[in-house]
Amino acid sequence: MLVLVVDSSTPAVTAALTEIGPDGVTLRAERHAVDGRAHGELLAPQVAAVLAEVGARPVDLGAIVAGLGPGPFTGLRVGLVTAASMGQALGVPTYGVCSLDAVGYPAAAGEPVLAATDARRREVYWAVYDSAGERIAGPDVDVPAVVAERARDLGATAMVGDGAHRYADVLGLPLRAEPRYPSAVALAGLAAERIRAAAPGERLTPLYLRRPDAVAATARKPVLP
Repeated sequence: MLVLVVDSSTPAVTAALTEIGPDGVTLRAERHAVDGRAHGELLAPQVAAVLAEVGARPVDLGAIVAGLGPGPFTGLRVGLVTAASMGQALGVPTYGVCSLDAVGYPAAAGEPVLAATDARRREVYWAVYDSAGERIAGPDVDVPAVVAERARDLGATAMVGDGAHRYADVLGLPLRAEPRYPSAVALAGLAAERIRAAAPGERLTPLYLRRPDAVAATARKPVLP
C-alpha cells in the first residue's frame, strides 16, 4: 500500500511516500527541508514532488500518516491540515503518530534515550524511551534543566533530537547526531500495524502542550482615561 507521510512539528518540513507491505516499510521518495518559517510554503510542493517522483497520483494513496507533534502551533497545524484535508478529499484513512516517537524510537537501540525537540521560549518538548523504544515519560514541555533531572531519574543514558543539540550543555547526556528530526520511515512504521489491519482512520489531534503565542483578547480594553 502506498502511504503518504507528512510532518511539520519541527523546523524540518517532511513529505514522503512509503510502501507498507506485510514485512516492513519501504521508502519510495522523500523531500526534507529545514526552515522553521516556511512550513506553509514548502509542504504542498513537497507532496507534489514525491508523488511525481514515483509516477503516482493522489488517488493512488491508501492512507496518510501525520506527525501529531508536539510542536509550535503555526508550523504543526500546516502538516495536520494538509493531511486531514487530503484524507477527506480522497476518502482514505489518516493516522497520527507522536512526532517525538519518530525521533526516540529509532534511537533507542538497547539503551534508554531522551528525545528532545526545540519548543522555543528556551524550552524543549521531550520524552524518554526505554531500551526497546517504548515511551515511558512524556510528551511534555519544560526548561532544559528540569528535563535533565527527569531524564536522569528515568535512567536515560543518551539523548537525540534538535532540542538535544541546542541545549546539549544543560541536558548533559551523550549526544547522538541522528535522528535530529522526526523520521518519515519511523512515522510510517509506527502506524504500520494500524494500516495493515485496516483500522478506522483517526482524527488528527495536535499535541500543542501549551497555548499559542497569539490568542484572542478576552475583554475589551478601555480607550478613555
